[in-house]
Amino acid sequence: MTLFEKYAAHVSHALDALVAAGALPAELDRSNITVEPPRDSNHGDLSTNAAMVLAKPAGTNPRALAEALSVELSKIDGVTAVEIAGPGFLNLRLDPSAWIDELRAIGKSAEDYGRLTLGTGKSVNIEYVSANPTGPMHMGHCRGAVVGDALASLLEFAGYKVIREYYINDAGGQVDVLARSVHMRYREALGETIEIPEGLYPGDYLVPVGERLAQQYGDQYSAAPENEWLVLFRKAAVADMMDMIRADLALLGIHHDLFSSEAELHVEGKAEVAERELRARGLVYDGELEKPKGKEIDDWEPVTLPLFRATQFGDDQDRPIKKSDGSWTYFGADLAYHFQKSRNVDAMIDIWGADHAGTVKRIKAAVNALTGGEVEFDIKLVQMVRLLRGGEPVKMSKRSGSFVTLADVIEEVGKDVVRFTMLTRKSDAQMDFDFAKVVEASSICARADCLDATQGRR
Repeated sequence: MTLFEKYAAHVSHALDALVAAGALPAELDRSNITVEPPRDSNHGDLSTNAAMVLAKPAGTNPRALAEALSVELSKIDGVTAVEIAGPGFLNLRLDPSAWIDELRAIGKSAEDYGRLTLGTGKSVNIEYVSANPTGPMHMGHCRGAVVGDALASLLEFAGYKVIREYYINDAGGQVDVLARSVHMRYREALGETIEIPEGLYPGDYLVPVGERLAQQYGDQYSAAPENEWLVLFRKAAVADMMDMIRADLALLGIHHDLFSSEAELHVEGKAEVAERELRARGLVYDGELEKPKGKEIDDWEPVTLPLFRATQFGDDQDRPIKKSDGSWTYFGADLAYHFQKSRNVDAMIDIWGADHAGTVKRIKAAVNALTGGEVEFDIKLVQMVRLLRGGEPVKMSKRSGSFVTLADVIEEVGKDVVRFTMLTRKSDAQMDFDFAKVVEASSICARADCLDATQGRR
């Protein structure tokens, strides 16, 4: 039991005393009560919101309840002072012996200190990173990778069986662009002078892929029509890019248990299975897509499409799960993917970039419908990282061929520094990663560590 758990129990016992004295109703919901460090350490060692949480259901004033609760908390051994802050928060100051006892407990428990069992017997799937397989990892992917991996580790520490999953978006138009880019490098490897057209990926990271294909197939596809080589080159390119991405993530200390392919999902007909389930529940119907609002489109023609009843869940319009050519929308494919993975777990968590915020409500509603609400599902949004060097923005565009890769950053500042920096701000807040400042801070810490080591304080 940690110090926080110990004092949470003390708070619970103090509330029991108020119930026994008739000052508080019995059977109040205490699940939202917290005992944690105050935001400002000058306010004390521990803080609890008990009076704030319970006052309204108890039919009393938060401050009045805080005063009654402070009397009981003052009786606890190790508590030297209880102070009421604001409308009813309680701050506790502890005797130094409480912290010394906690240090002894930490030393005794070692790596098991704070380990929980609340997740015992439960499984959770965490999908994170899931960058398009079109090139090496860059800093735009880094924050979600670190946040997802840290969350996975915390849940494992709490007793959950965690499945770390990477969803490979290998069925969209971007992988066709990748295949065409690789074909240019393939022709280059055969001795042809090429110029990468605008819209393709010009990065040198595709040169080895083209060379390997040239060794494997010779000039068989150099002048062949696209329909003869596109699928083959797409598959080879995605496989090579995923090898590169796995290697980049390994530099961060990140490894996934499962890699799921969107392309395979379609081949196996799993999107059709999800559609049938939603139709059976009246949540997908054939209807006309609304004309885009605020736009004048002269040649607009209404098209009948399979639509998900997103308006039932707060969306402004029902959303198509297929396009007019019969192919699946990103939303439709995403539905099928979540339906597939929900069958084997108790809960799912997705780590998404903040640019997908508009999809959160409808995908959560659809997943809830598909699973009958039996599988918990949450989405954590992560804001982008702006990469700077001395205050000036650094490019991060694969399409331009000029960008700083994750491997470059790790080589310059180190894995642990990158991971620590990504976790220093809330994931839904914008972040600047300035090489100059990070390197300077790392150097100061390194010098302090060396000083501590030489003076015997480590």
